[in-house]
Amino acid sequence: MKRLDYLSWDEYFMGIASLSAMRSKDPSTQVGACIVNSDKRILSMGYNGMPRCCSDDEFPWDKKDTALDSKYLYVCHAELNAILNCAVGSVRGCTVYTTLFPCNECAKAIIQSGITEVVYASDKYADSDSVLASKRMFDTAGVKYRPYTSANKEIKISL
Repeated sequence: MKRLDYLSWDEYFMGIASLSAMRSKDPSTQVGACIVNSDKRILSMGYNGMPRCCSDDEFPWDKKDTALDSKYLYVCHAELNAILNCAVGSVRGCTVYTTLFPCNECAKAIIQSGITEVVYASDKYADSDSVLASKRMFDTAGVKYRPYTSANKEIKISL
């Protein structure tokens, strides 16, 4: 008889997104994303971090009042990184699993790349203009989005 406590597809892919988030060096918000095609194959992953060749030690990770001294102008978000990291060509028709609902900038990239579904773990900025704009664009473009339903499983990984 097969075991019954295996991970569902949603648990598996959100688990990969959550593990990817652990690569982020952001002290306040770690976000991960995993892009999956219709055959349940992982095409790409990403996390929020500095662009390639931009030192994690040289650029700011703070949230300061001056834009040039804050992380916001520099950090590449997890969803955009996952789209840009895809080595197999197109992500058209794919689903992105993300640990945080995408901002408006990532929503534009998701729409432009042809991703058709967003599964998100947290929507903690639901009332922000950025997320409201994302939902408005997703609705207009026909991109489905749904919350991840947690099974409250805890997995221990020894590395």
